[in-house]
Amino acid sequence: MTDVSKLIDAVIDREGAYVNHPADRGGPTCWGITQAVARAHGYQGDMRNLPRSQAREIYRKIYWLKPGFDKIATRAPIVAAEMFDTGINMGVGTAAGFLQRALNALNRLARDYPDVAVDRAVGPRTLAALDGYLKARGRGGEGVLLKALEALQGERYIALAEKNPSQEAFVYGWLAHRIGNEG
Repeated sequence: MTDVSKLIDAVIDREGAYVNHPADRGGPTCWGITQAVARAHGYQGDMRNLPRSQAREIYRKIYWLKPGFDKIATRAPIVAAEMFDTGINMGVGTAAGFLQRALNALNRLARDYPDVAVDRAVGPRTLAALDGYLKARGRGGEGVLLKALEALQGERYIALAEKNPSQEAFVYGWLAHRIGNEG
Protein backbone atom coordinates (compact mmCIF):
# COMPACT_ATOMS: atom_id res chain seq x y z
CA MET A 1 0.00 0.00 0.00
CA THR A 2 1.22 3.46 -0.86
CA ASP A 3 1.98 5.82 2.01
CA VAL A 4 0.45 9.02 0.64
CA SER A 5 2.06 11.08 3.42
CA LYS A 6 5.49 10.13 2.09
CA LEU A 7 4.43 10.98 -1.47
CA ILE A 8 3.13 14.36 -0.34
CA ASP A 9 6.26 15.15 1.66
CA ALA A 10 8.45 14.20 -1.32
CA VAL A 11 6.49 16.57 -3.59
CA ILE A 12 6.65 19.40 -1.08
CA ASP A 13 10.39 18.87 -0.55
CA ARG A 14 11.02 18.78 -4.30
CA GLU A 15 8.87 21.84 -5.03
CA GLY A 16 10.25 23.91 -2.17
CA ALA A 17 8.76 27.06 -0.72
CA TYR A 18 7.69 30.17 -2.62
CA VAL A 19 8.49 30.41 -6.35
CA ASN A 20 7.27 32.88 -8.95
CA HIS A 21 9.03 31.84 -12.18
CA PRO A 22 8.12 34.18 -15.06
CA ALA A 23 7.56 31.28 -17.49
CA ASP A 24 5.39 29.26 -15.09
CA ARG A 25 1.84 29.52 -16.37
CA GLY A 26 0.59 28.62 -12.89
CA GLY A 27 1.90 31.88 -11.46
CA PRO A 28 3.14 32.11 -7.87
CA THR A 29 3.41 28.80 -6.04
CA CYS A 30 4.36 27.68 -2.58
CA TRP A 31 5.13 24.05 -1.80
CA GLY A 32 4.06 23.41 -5.42
CA ILE A 33 0.52 24.71 -4.80
CA THR A 34 -0.54 27.44 -7.22
CA GLN A 35 -2.18 30.59 -5.98
CA ALA A 36 -5.41 29.70 -7.79
CA VAL A 37 -5.59 26.29 -6.10
CA ALA A 38 -4.76 27.78 -2.69
CA ARG A 39 -7.50 30.39 -3.12
CA ALA A 40 -10.00 27.76 -4.24
CA HIS A 41 -9.30 25.92 -0.99
CA GLY A 42 -9.71 28.88 1.34
CA TYR A 43 -6.22 30.33 1.64
CA GLN A 44 -6.34 34.12 1.23
CA GLY A 45 -2.90 35.14 2.49
CA ASP A 46 0.36 35.92 0.70
CA MET A 47 1.56 32.81 -1.13
CA ARG A 48 4.98 33.23 0.53
CA ASN A 49 3.26 32.31 3.82
CA LEU A 50 1.15 29.29 2.77
CA PRO A 51 1.52 26.85 5.67
CA ARG A 52 3.09 23.54 4.74
CA SER A 53 0.28 21.80 6.64
CA GLN A 54 -2.33 23.45 4.42
CA ALA A 55 -0.41 22.42 1.30
CA ARG A 56 -0.32 18.83 2.61
CA GLU A 57 -4.09 18.83 3.10
CA ILE A 58 -4.69 20.23 -0.39
CA TYR A 59 -2.51 17.53 -1.91
CA ARG A 60 -4.31 14.80 0.04
CA LYS A 61 -7.81 16.03 -0.79
CA ILE A 62 -7.61 17.09 -4.41
CA TYR A 63 -4.74 15.03 -5.82
CA TRP A 64 -5.25 11.73 -3.94
CA LEU A 65 -8.71 11.20 -2.47
CA LYS A 66 -10.99 13.17 -4.81
CA PRO A 67 -9.72 11.51 -8.03
CA GLY A 68 -9.77 8.04 -6.43
CA PHE A 69 -6.05 7.39 -6.63
CA ASP A 70 -6.29 5.88 -3.15
CA LYS A 71 -8.41 3.10 -4.69
CA ILE A 72 -5.73 2.47 -7.30
CA ALA A 73 -3.10 2.30 -4.53
CA THR A 74 -4.77 -0.77 -3.00
CA ARG A 75 -4.30 -2.58 -6.32
CA ALA A 76 -1.17 -1.07 -7.89
CA PRO A 77 0.78 1.22 -5.53
CA ILE A 78 3.48 2.17 -8.03
CA VAL A 79 0.85 3.15 -10.59
CA ALA A 80 -1.02 5.19 -7.96
CA ALA A 81 2.15 7.06 -7.03
CA GLU A 82 2.77 7.91 -10.68
CA MET A 83 -0.82 9.06 -11.16
CA PHE A 84 -0.56 11.27 -8.07
CA ASP A 85 2.56 12.90 -9.49
CA THR A 86 1.03 13.27 -12.96
CA GLY A 87 -2.17 14.65 -11.47
CA ILE A 88 -0.26 17.37 -9.64
CA ASN A 89 1.68 18.35 -12.72
CA MET A 90 -0.93 17.91 -15.47
CA GLY A 91 -4.27 17.59 -13.71
CA VAL A 92 -5.97 14.56 -12.21
CA GLY A 93 -8.20 14.14 -15.26
CA THR A 94 -5.15 13.84 -17.48
CA ALA A 95 -3.63 11.24 -15.14
CA ALA A 96 -6.86 9.20 -15.15
CA GLY A 97 -7.11 9.51 -18.93
CA PHE A 98 -3.56 8.25 -19.32
CA LEU A 99 -4.44 5.18 -17.21
CA GLN A 100 -7.57 4.51 -19.24
CA ARG A 101 -5.74 4.85 -22.55
CA ALA A 102 -2.95 2.54 -21.38
CA LEU A 103 -5.38 -0.08 -20.07
CA ASN A 104 -7.26 -0.04 -23.39
CA ALA A 105 -4.03 -0.47 -25.34
CA LEU A 106 -2.90 -3.34 -23.10
CA ASN A 107 -6.10 -5.43 -23.04
CA ARG A 108 -5.30 -7.54 -26.14
CA LEU A 109 -8.38 -6.51 -28.14
CA ALA A 110 -10.59 -6.75 -25.04
CA ARG A 111 -9.70 -10.41 -24.43
CA ASP A 112 -8.42 -9.71 -20.92
CA TYR A 113 -11.10 -7.16 -19.92
CA PRO A 114 -13.43 -4.74 -21.73
CA ASP A 115 -12.27 -1.36 -22.99
CA VAL A 116 -13.14 1.57 -20.75
CA ALA A 117 -14.34 4.98 -21.84
CA VAL A 118 -11.58 7.57 -21.67
CA ASP A 119 -13.68 9.87 -19.52
CA ARG A 120 -10.73 11.03 -17.38
CA ALA A 121 -12.32 9.79 -14.14
CA VAL A 122 -11.47 6.76 -12.02
CA GLY A 123 -14.70 4.88 -11.50
CA PRO A 124 -15.87 1.28 -11.14
CA ARG A 125 -15.17 0.36 -14.78
CA THR A 126 -11.64 1.74 -14.72
CA LEU A 127 -10.94 -0.10 -11.46
CA ALA A 128 -12.40 -3.31 -12.93
CA ALA A 129 -10.17 -2.91 -15.99
CA LEU A 130 -7.14 -2.40 -13.74
CA ASP A 131 -8.11 -5.52 -11.79
CA GLY A 132 -8.49 -7.45 -15.07
CA TYR A 133 -5.12 -6.20 -16.30
CA LEU A 134 -3.32 -7.17 -13.08
CA LYS A 135 -5.01 -10.58 -13.08
CA ALA A 136 -3.99 -11.23 -16.69
CA ARG A 137 -0.44 -9.89 -16.37
CA GLY A 138 0.39 -10.48 -12.73
CA ARG A 139 2.36 -8.14 -10.54
CA GLY A 140 5.06 -7.83 -13.19
CA GLY A 141 2.44 -6.08 -15.27
CA GLU A 142 2.42 -3.13 -12.91
CA GLY A 143 5.89 -2.14 -14.12
CA VAL A 144 4.79 -2.30 -17.75
CA LEU A 145 1.74 -0.17 -16.98
CA LEU A 146 4.01 2.33 -15.21
CA LYS A 147 6.19 2.57 -18.34
CA ALA A 148 3.11 3.22 -20.47
CA LEU A 149 2.00 6.03 -18.14
CA GLU A 150 5.48 7.56 -18.13
CA ALA A 151 5.62 7.39 -21.94
CA LEU A 152 2.32 9.26 -22.23
CA GLN A 153 3.49 11.83 -19.71
CA GLY A 154 6.84 12.33 -21.45
CA GLU A 155 5.18 12.80 -24.83
CA ARG A 156 2.93 15.45 -23.33
CA TYR A 157 5.91 17.37 -21.89
CA ILE A 158 7.65 17.41 -25.26
CA ALA A 159 4.45 18.51 -27.00
CA LEU A 160 4.00 21.35 -24.49
CA ALA A 161 7.51 22.63 -25.16
CA GLU A 162 7.05 22.33 -28.92
CA LYS A 163 3.82 24.31 -28.74
CA ASN A 164 5.16 26.93 -26.33
CA PRO A 165 8.98 27.27 -26.29
CA SER A 166 8.88 29.15 -22.95
CA GLN A 167 8.07 25.77 -21.38
CA GLU A 168 11.48 24.45 -22.43
CA ALA A 169 12.71 25.99 -19.16
CA PHE A 170 10.97 23.14 -17.34
CA VAL A 171 11.27 20.07 -19.61
CA TYR A 172 14.62 18.85 -18.31
CA GLY A 173 13.42 18.97 -14.70
CA TRP A 174 10.10 17.36 -15.54
CA LEU A 175 11.80 14.47 -17.30
CA ALA A 176 14.76 14.13 -14.91
CA HIS A 177 12.39 13.75 -11.98
CA ARG A 178 10.51 10.98 -13.73
CA ILE A 179 13.53 8.83 -14.61
CA GLY A 180 13.40 5.91 -12.20
CA ASN A 181 10.55 7.51 -10.23
CA GLU A 182 8.66 4.71 -8.56
CA GLY A 183 6.92 6.67 -5.87
